[in-house]
Amino acid sequence: MNNKSIVIKKAWAKDRRFELKDGAGSDAVHTTPIYAYAVCILETDSALEGSGLAFTLGQGNEIVCSAINHLVKHIEGKEINELMSDFGTVYKEMADDPNFRWLGPHKGIVQLALAAIVNACYDLWAKSTRLPLWKLLIDLSPEALVNTLDFSYYEEVLTKREAVSLLNDQKEGLEARQSIIHSGYPGYDTSIGWFNYDDQKISDNILKAMDNGFTAMKLKVGSKDPERDIRRAELVRKIAGDGATIMFDANQQWNLPQAISICEKLIELNPYWIEEPTHPDDVQAHVTIAKQVDVKLALGEHVPNKIMFKNFIQSGCLSFNQVDAVRVGGVSEFILISLLSRKYGIPVVPHVGDMGQIHQHLVLFNHITVGHPALLLEHIPHLQEYFKFPVQIKDAKYTTPQEPGMSSDLLD
Repeated sequence: MNNKSIVIKKAWAKDRRFELKDGAGSDAVHTTPIYAYAVCILETDSALEGSGLAFTLGQGNEIVCSAINHLVKHIEGKEINELMSDFGTVYKEMADDPNFRWLGPHKGIVQLALAAIVNACYDLWAKSTRLPLWKLLIDLSPEALVNTLDFSYYEEVLTKREAVSLLNDQKEGLEARQSIIHSGYPGYDTSIGWFNYDDQKISDNILKAMDNGFTAMKLKVGSKDPERDIRRAELVRKIAGDGATIMFDANQQWNLPQAISICEKLIELNPYWIEEPTHPDDVQAHVTIAKQVDVKLALGEHVPNKIMFKNFIQSGCLSFNQVDAVRVGGVSEFILISLLSRKYGIPVVPHVGDMGQIHQHLVLFNHITVGHPALLLEHIPHLQEYFKFPVQIKDAKYTTPQEPGMSSDLLD
């Protein structure tokens, strides 16, 4: 690695928003989304610049940017390699900033701001070593990796020592798992069935996805009329075929009785999972659904922090962990949650508020270093034109990125 000294001289936020067209991005709860990023920019004493993202739906993005501009005091003036050598300590200082913590703790506006700052630090770190993020992470020793994490409130379920041991245990088979770098990481098409799409558009999109090699795809459900959900779900299964991997996503729309009722109908179509069937904070409701309906549940898009993930992971109701590095406290918290999920044998299939730009790196790390199965990574194409190095999909697989950093740089 290149250990040249690179100092963060100044950091600030950018407010970037992107209009979507023709119902793209819509779901049962978020019917008129504007995809937006609160971007943290790290200016250094070199030509390198760090860029970190937090995802929002437009309105309120400026508030996240304001919080970024307050929290960056914790990293300004720091040399990037020294900062990342004990980043877990600095992370905790930011997350527990004595004034901003009152606004959470560890959720909402401040947590999103934290995500952008943390992601910018990892991006700059990778650029400083001239490596893509996935390569930087898999090359780190277990000890160096866990030093970037904050284990507070995890002491009873996952200690630093246990995390190091878990990573060391995965070294067996690591070389074989690296083959995915060349073969590509499997994707699924999450854009065939946005909530506001009519049936004809869904039908057309399914055929396009299949022509592009996708055998896994997701439909938005959560209509006020359950029969609309059933009709559209049956349409997807009929066109995609019995061998296709199909997921249904309610985006938290249903209360518990509704969730049980509609899930019992949807399971007849053999879904791979049903996603966010009810309120994302209601652990007990998800436990009840998992007990009463023979269905695998996926959630994490709106789970804001490691504590909520700890509760869901321990509850036994979670079949697929969809932790998102632009929703929780950035790459650092993502990795910690991923390690706990690996301990409990729950696969990580991230939600991609970053459009897969960052997560294409993280799933490679998850598979190669942490030993998670290489299942699927969500693919959302709507913002590709705005990124300097957009994700590349070939035969429904993510092509491994080679540029230094985490692929989060937006075009001006």
